[in-house]
Amino acid sequence: MKVSVQEDSSIQNENTPDIAPARHRRQRPARRTAYLVLGAVALLGLGVGGVSVATAGHGAPTPAAVDFDAQARAEAAARADRSVRESTAPVTPSASASPSPSAASPKPTKAAPAKPKPKKTTKPKPAWVIPMKGAEITSCYGQRWGTLHAGIDFAMPSGTPIHAAAAGTVVKAGDVGDGYGNSVFIDHANGYLTHYAHQRRLIVGVGDKVKAGQVIGYEGATGDATGPHLHFEVHKGAMWNQIDPAPFLRARGISVAC
Repeated sequence: MKVSVQEDSSIQNENTPDIAPARHRRQRPARRTAYLVLGAVALLGLGVGGVSVATAGHGAPTPAAVDFDAQARAEAAARADRSVRESTAPVTPSASASPSPSAASPKPTKAAPAKPKPKKTTKPKPAWVIPMKGAEITSCYGQRWGTLHAGIDFAMPSGTPIHAAAAGTVVKAGDVGDGYGNSVFIDHANGYLTHYAHQRRLIVGVGDKVKAGQVIGYEGATGDATGPHLHFEVHKGAMWNQIDPAPFLRARGISVAC
């Protein structure tokens, strides 16, 4: 015989007035279902499988405890794993990328300009030189023993080389007489001639071209000479027109003690 809910309620109220009204437990399955859905969504989002679901009472499933911090930990672990993979992955250059000009062909460095080597400067040779450098002057131009001594005497040991006072052409070579012995005359093509007397030996001849300082013979005592020496004369304009050699040489940068 079916009894309505209303009748049961009235009976309970009459027999047990102090009993508290029954709780509506039928709402629990809905709440549990919501928990299960939330847990499943969380587990699916994390990619975690194998969640065990236990059922309890009247066949209704009881959800397992869900760790809501697991998602954050999983995301952090995934990021760390991805960063490790990216850092260790080999980097291959793109085939289409063109090499940079600096890497492909380095620019040539400009070499420092070489310092110019200093040019060797040679001191020009003087146009006039002393015929016998370092010799002692034993007699100057002027009167001697009542006659004109028309030159300067340079004394050094016999055989000392004699040098041409300037460049020119030999116009006389040999014994010219009149007590001069072996002599050389050089025409300097400027209106002057030089005469080198009493030589022991001559090494130039007529027509030879000589330079200033060139050896033309060796000192001796041929002709009228009291000892080895060089008798040196300067002739102006013509042969035998002797002038004082001392001022003439000084005007050309040669100092003599006369």
